[in-house]
Amino acid sequence: MKAAEKKLRGPASSPPLSPRIVSSGAGPNASDGAKYSSIDLGDSEQIVLMLMPSGRGTLRAQVQEVLSAMETILENQLRPMTVTVQTVFLRDPGDQGECEQLLSAYYGARLPVTSFVLQPPCSGAALALEIWTIGGTSVCVDQRCREASVVSYDGIRWVHCAGIMPAAPTKNAYNQTLDVLERMRATLDRVGSGFEHVVRTWFYLGNITEPEVHTHRYEELNRARTDFYRDISFCPSLLRPDSPGSVYPASTGIGMAGTGLVGSCLTLQTRRNDMFLLPLENPLQTPAYAYEPGSEHRSPQFSRAMALVSRDYVMTWISGTASIVNAESCHLNDVRKQTEQTIDNIEHLISPENFAAHGVHGAGAFLHDLAAVRVYLKRPEDLEKCRAVCERRLADVPSLYITADVCRPELFVEIEGITFSRYPLTGASL
Repeated sequence: MKAAEKKLRGPASSPPLSPRIVSSGAGPNASDGAKYSSIDLGDSEQIVLMLMPSGRGTLRAQVQEVLSAMETILENQLRPMTVTVQTVFLRDPGDQGECEQLLSAYYGARLPVTSFVLQPPCSGAALALEIWTIGGTSVCVDQRCREASVVSYDGIRWVHCAGIMPAAPTKNAYNQTLDVLERMRATLDRVGSGFEHVVRTWFYLGNITEPEVHTHRYEELNRARTDFYRDISFCPSLLRPDSPGSVYPASTGIGMAGTGLVGSCLTLQTRRNDMFLLPLENPLQTPAYAYEPGSEHRSPQFSRAMALVSRDYVMTWISGTASIVNAESCHLNDVRKQTEQTIDNIEHLISPENFAAHGVHGAGAFLHDLAAVRVYLKRPEDLEKCRAVCERRLADVPSLYITADVCRPELFVEIEGITFSRYPLTGASL
């Protein structure tokens, strides 16, 4: 184990000479929690905002603060921007109804697809928001229903499907998961997509580490996901001919308060022949879907990352990542070391060397190519220790620190994110 951990230390390679796609900024008040990244994709631009109120007044006051910060940031952009999807992290489950009313009143007919997740911000704020926006001359945003919006540009069609919850009032994680997946499938069908086009999923599961049946709730989620995925071939038209036999979306499975489940996903459709999808695994981690049969952790069917490689940029969705080497949890009882190991795992996963090992030379990313990260902490009292490591390693990457149970009881931190980088990279050591 120690030898494997030692190999993970240090940067994957020197930073590239290619100009960066991602630039970051802050809201009107440098001391507030409004951070954002701008992603320049040529004919289109995306802005991702990570918003946390600095005030601790009423819920209404905190919602107004973050929405005002968003307005100021977007008004200063060169192009008009449209909100496409948002995730609302709530401290108090009883606030959800009022929060829904406040957001509906603010957006009106422009209300984007929204997930409400019962994960308290580590700062003690009543809520935090992650908001994605897009603008550009060829961009078309069409919200077909409350749970899905279609975003089209440059010959690409995305579907954001969010806020999917079980229709039946059951607390059984297996049935909850199947219900959510079936509702996702039905929603995607309604907007002209399908589950075979899914590239990224999120599952927010209440009491994720609690026992259920003869195992744990997360294991039951994985069992349901395995059963549902059994006959699905993911993104066959966008994969390279040499892609591995087992291809699954990138994913996050994380805890939340209560006993419910909220699911979201992202799909991709295109007829362009100058882009392809590349599922990524970390050579120093066992693929999640290949854990030993009968091990403590039932094999969760997801890829460590999924990259879209186009003619001039690479977009990489990084699954929820923790302090795991091979298939074993590392640095037990030390949140600082767990955070370092988690970031090491991300750094190696997205590195040009790892892309080259997957057969794609000249692609890859570095930590400064992250557009945004979510940092999930099991214990809010670990915030300062974890944030000190993240700010040293990730610098000004917009981040949200959220309280949530990680799927393994012994792990204190999990991080997910997304990178945008030039393709091909120049100056990278391959």
